[in-house]
Amino acid sequence: MPRWEITLPSRPGGLPGVTMAAFSDRANELTDLALVPHPAVTVLFDVGDEPFVIEDGRGARQRERVVAGLAPDRARGRGLARSWECLQVRLSPLVAHAVLGASAELGGTVAALDDLWGREAPLIQERLREARSWQERFAIAETALARRTDPRRAVDPEVAFSWRRMVAGRGRVRVGRLVAETGWSRKRLWSRFRDQIGLTPKRVAQLIRFDRRSRSRRSSRSTTSPGPTWREKGWTG
Repeated sequence: MPRWEITLPSRPGGLPGVTMAAFSDRANELTDLALVPHPAVTVLFDVGDEPFVIEDGRGARQRERVVAGLAPDRARGRGLARSWECLQVRLSPLVAHAVLGASAELGGTVAALDDLWGREAPLIQERLREARSWQERFAIAETALARRTDPRRAVDPEVAFSWRRMVAGRGRVRVGRLVAETGWSRKRLWSRFRDQIGLTPKRVAQLIRFDRRSRSRRSSRSTTSPGPTWREKGWTG
C-alpha cells in the first residue's frame, strides 16, 4: 500500500466550500485503490511525470484531469507507474454547481475536466506542472476556480438550505421536514435537489452518514496505526 506525503495550503483559502491538498507518492509500488464516496465533488490534477487513471464501474477511464462526483460507482484509482504527484481540489456541491457548470451529470460518475472547462483545463494543468512549489500550485488552482465561478449558476436558496441542514443534521434530517421548512412540494424539492446537487436528498443523507462513520473509524484507528494510507488520506478526507 503506498504512503503519501501530504502538503496543505499554508494559509486559509479565499473561496468558501473549497479545500485543497497535494499528494506525492514515492513508494515504488503500482497502485490500485478504491475511490471512497465523499460528500464533495473532487477534482484531481496530475502534476507529476507519471500518469494515473481513474476508472468508474461503468468502464469509463479518465486521466490527468479528472472530476469525481459525490458517489462515483465502484471507481478506482490506478497508478500506471511507480510514483505519483497530484493536486486534489474538493468542492462543496453548492460551489461545484457554480464552478463546473454540472451537477446531475456527475452524481455517480467520473468525468474529464476538459469536457466541462474545454481548452482551459489542459492550460491550467500545464501551469500547475511548471510551478515551482505546491503553494504556488494552490494559488494557481484557486485563481482558476474563482475565474470559473459563475453566479448565474448558483443553486436555488431552498436547495442550499436543504444541503446545509442535512450536513448540520449529520444526514438524519427527514425529507418531510425539509419540505416543510422550504415551503416546496416534495416532488419539486426532490427534482431541483437532484438536478443541482447531483444526487437525491435520500442518497445524500446516506452519503453523509457513511462519511461520518468512516471518519469515526479512522479516528479510532489513529492511536495504533502507523499512519493513514493513501486511500484514507487522498480520497476519504
